[in-house]
Amino acid sequence: MNFTLAYGTKELNLRIDDECQRVILLEPKRAPYDPVGQALAAPIACPHLSELVQPGSSVAIITSDITRVCPTQMMLPPLMDELAKVGVGDGQVTVVFALGSHRAHTTEEQAKLVGPDMAARLRLLDSDPRQTIYIGETSRGTPIEVYEPVARADVRIALGNVEPHYFAGYSGGAKALVPGVCSLATIQSNHAMMVEPSARAGVLDGNPVREDIEEGAALIGLDFILNVIVDADHNILTAAAGHPVQAHRWLCNVLDFQRKVIIEQLADIVIVSAGGFPKDINLYQAQKALDNAAAAVKPGGVIIWLAECPDGLGNTTFEDWLVGSTAEDIISRIQERFVLGGHKAAAIASVLRKAHVFLVSSLDPALVRDCGLRPYTEFDRALADALPEAGPDPTITVIPAGSVVLPALNDISNADETEMIASSHSSKKQKKAGQAWRRQPEALVRGEIP
Repeated sequence: MNFTLAYGTKELNLRIDDECQRVILLEPKRAPYDPVGQALAAPIACPHLSELVQPGSSVAIITSDITRVCPTQMMLPPLMDELAKVGVGDGQVTVVFALGSHRAHTTEEQAKLVGPDMAARLRLLDSDPRQTIYIGETSRGTPIEVYEPVARADVRIALGNVEPHYFAGYSGGAKALVPGVCSLATIQSNHAMMVEPSARAGVLDGNPVREDIEEGAALIGLDFILNVIVDADHNILTAAAGHPVQAHRWLCNVLDFQRKVIIEQLADIVIVSAGGFPKDINLYQAQKALDNAAAAVKPGGVIIWLAECPDGLGNTTFEDWLVGSTAEDIISRIQERFVLGGHKAAAIASVLRKAHVFLVSSLDPALVRDCGLRPYTEFDRALADALPEAGPDPTITVIPAGSVVLPALNDISNADETEMIASSHSSKKQKKAGQAWRRQPEALVRGEIP
C-alpha cells in the first residue's frame, strides 16, 4: 500500500508491505460539495427539521415565482428528502409560489420552476392576494393578510435567493412570506415605506421595509428558511438554512463579501447590464440593476443600461406613471400617495435626477424617449454618444451583473452621493399619506393596484 503524507512543506511517499493486514486509512469524507445539503444538515440558530416537524404535519413551502432567480428545482429535492426522514410524505406538502402582485403562472411554468419530478409529486399553488386570512397588524400599521393555504399549514418553510434589493436591503429571508404570499393591502402598506431614506440596498438595520417584513412573518409564524446565493449561470454558490432572520443575516454577510464592491471614486460613465433573462425580461424587472448602477455614477454622469426587455415595460401601472411624465412629477406623485407599480417609476425617476440614462434595448425608441430615457439598439452607438458628454479623460465603470453587484463608495457616505426619494422631505407627509391610503381600501376594488 502506498500513501502520500504531508511533511512540513514537503510530501512523503510511504509504502507499507502487503503482509501487514491491519492497515486502516482514516480520511475525511470527500463527497462533492453540496451547499444545500450542508445547510440543511447544520441549520443556523434553529433546530434541525427533524425537531421542528412532526410526522404527518402539513407543510407549506413558499418559493419564488418565475420573475425571480431562485433555483427551486435544485433546492426542493434535498428538502423533500429531509422531510421524508421525519415522516412527511408528498401528500402533506404544498409548494406555494409567492406571486405578490405578479401574474399567475401557466402549468408549464410551474413545472419548470420545480422540475418535472417534483411537479408530478407535489401540489403546486400560485398565491392569491384575494384569498387571504387576517393575522394581525405590525407596529408600523401594516395589515398582515396571508394566503389561506399558507396560514393553515402546520409548518411554513421559505425558499429564496439572496441578492441586493433596492429598498428591502436584500431579497430572501422572510420576504417570501411577507409580502410574497399576502394581500395587496399588505404589499401596499409595506412597500409604501420604500420612500424612507434608510430603505435602500444593502441596509438591514433600521430599514423600515425589512423590519416590517420580519415582524409580519413572526406574526404568521415562519418556522424555517432555506436560502441560497447563485452565480451568473444560476448555479448555487452558498446556502444557509434555519432561523428566518439569523440564517438570512449570515447569508447577507457572505453576499456582502462577494457582491458589495468598494469603489474609490464615482465614474463619469457607468455601463451596466441587468444580467440577462429573466432579469431583463421587462423594464419593471430590469430596474434593480439601474438602481445599483446609480450608486457608482457621478452626479450629471451617464449610465448606459443594457436590458433587452422583450416583454416591454412589464406592468400597466408602472407604464402609466413613467410614460410621458417628468422625474419631478413622478416623485411628487409618490410622495403624495404611494401606489404599487408607481413605486418603480419613482425609483427610475430618482436616478434620472442624478444622471442621464441611455437604454440599450429592443423597446420602441419612441416609448423609451417617453420614459425619459435615451433609446439605443446598439451599445457602440450609446458609448460613442456618452463619451463627449463625459468630458475629457472620463472614468468608466463596467458592471456586468448589475442586479447582484452593490457598489459602495469608500470612506464617503453614500447618502451624500446618492439621491434618495424624499430624503430632503419630512417623513410626516409620507406617513400621513400612508394612513390616508389605509382608510381607502376601495382603491383595491377600483383596480388602482395591479
